[in-house]
Amino acid sequence: MNRFLSLLFLSFIVVSEVFAQKNKAQKRPNIILILADDMGFSDLGSFGSEMETPVLDKMAKEGLKMTNFYNASRCCPTRASLMTGLYPHQAGVGDMVNTRPQPAYQGYLNKNCVTIAEALKTYGYATFMAGKWHIGQVKDNWPTKRGFDKYFGLIDGANSYFENRPYRPNQKLTIALGEDQYQTPDGYYSTNAYTDFAIKFIKERKDPKQPFFLYLAYQAPHWPLHALPEDIALFKGKFMQGWDVLREQRFQKQKQLGIISANQKLSPRDANLPDWNSLSQKEKEDWDEKMAVYAAMIYRMDKNIGKLKAELKAIGEDENTVFMFLSDNGASHENINANGFTPQIIEASKMPASNPSSFTAYDFWGANVSNTPFRSFKHWEYEGGTATPFIAYGPKWIKPQINHQPAHIIDIMSTCLALAGVNYPETHQGNKILPTIGKSLVPVFQKKQWEGHKALFFEHEGNRAVRVGSWKLVSTYPANQWELYDLSKDRAEQQNLVSQFPERVKEMAVLYHEWAQHTGVIPFELLDKKKP
Repeated sequence: MNRFLSLLFLSFIVVSEVFAQKNKAQKRPNIILILADDMGFSDLGSFGSEMETPVLDKMAKEGLKMTNFYNASRCCPTRASLMTGLYPHQAGVGDMVNTRPQPAYQGYLNKNCVTIAEALKTYGYATFMAGKWHIGQVKDNWPTKRGFDKYFGLIDGANSYFENRPYRPNQKLTIALGEDQYQTPDGYYSTNAYTDFAIKFIKERKDPKQPFFLYLAYQAPHWPLHALPEDIALFKGKFMQGWDVLREQRFQKQKQLGIISANQKLSPRDANLPDWNSLSQKEKEDWDEKMAVYAAMIYRMDKNIGKLKAELKAIGEDENTVFMFLSDNGASHENINANGFTPQIIEASKMPASNPSSFTAYDFWGANVSNTPFRSFKHWEYEGGTATPFIAYGPKWIKPQINHQPAHIIDIMSTCLALAGVNYPETHQGNKILPTIGKSLVPVFQKKQWEGHKALFFEHEGNRAVRVGSWKLVSTYPANQWELYDLSKDRAEQQNLVSQFPERVKEMAVLYHEWAQHTGVIPFELLDKKKP
């Protein structure tokens, strides 16, 4: 009898272990989506930079790097598209957060889209967000109204990293905790605060076994250039070679890393930049200081991602977490001038960038380096506006590799749902949801064949583009003249082939116009006339 009981007990242990292993294998992953703000294509070490980003570089080496990944070229449209798996116009944010009467341009997420948080929350995920929202400024459109259980961050588009400081006349900026305004304490630095609240949300969830989705939308490195003194000190003097040397160094490193193929060429120095040797010593030192602060902002972001990873390991969630990292648009050429800023901010823009009271930007001068090897910047639909470094990491889920297939932010929704084993919803809270054409990247994660997209489309404030295979048709507003490039040989978009391939231009233009009509795009000159 004792032997029988022993065998029965042993059988129970074996069966229990089998069930435990089965449940462990079926455990749904935590998903962490990290978005940088205004960071250029080459600003990570793993994508060509001389800057120190050891955490992200290690994730890139041990995970997936995608070299042809696209955003929507501007902060608001990208965030709307990223969160919903739709093109920005379909989600109601075809331009910025300006309120307009046209549904595609209403300036906040509509009810015919669902956010990743809303979709995952329905199926048992805890949902958290920390950082910049910028897709709905009225409280009814804040993160906690769009599926997030907890939120901390900046509702608006930009702010001081050290305090809440409006920069335009009659402007009110909101840093919020949940649905309440948050008063920044002494010692506040936004990059640290976003990470700390994200960790707090994760650790305080009621059920430690509940999978979670975290959207961590850093403000860095968007202007103003604000960094901690100890971080700035790491980079001072490292940019005195000048932009031409730095761009060439980054370009060569990109080739060595396999980010750019050997047949590609570096775009010429942007026309807005003078010859480096024509600058005075003070001008060179001022630029070096701005670049040092910019690098320090990215370094601090990287360091905080490392802190988040360490906390996940401490609570035993590191092996069951998938990270995805990207930028919301290409580097920003914008500067701080008298157009739209308060006199106080204009004066602050004249201070050294390392001064916490300053309010500066690195302008065309820095953006041209950040976007190596591409032309153009945030706002336009050239590669310099739309190409983003994309990293996915999670050893249990993602095989190390570099992938050169074109992919897009509309794919993130489908990817998250596939990881969670969730179907894309047809309805939500009684509203019919527009279908996504995003495609799950899970096959890419697993190094399996991925069919990709027949075409990818772009439109922002009259700037337009469509990519089909390696071919890209693009135009700028208000010229509205199509240009054609073969990105397999010319990602810097220097050789316009429009006259050599007129039939291809016509075919791709038809595709674009069909897409524009389908998604509600309004020609920008007409949209301007319809401003409320």
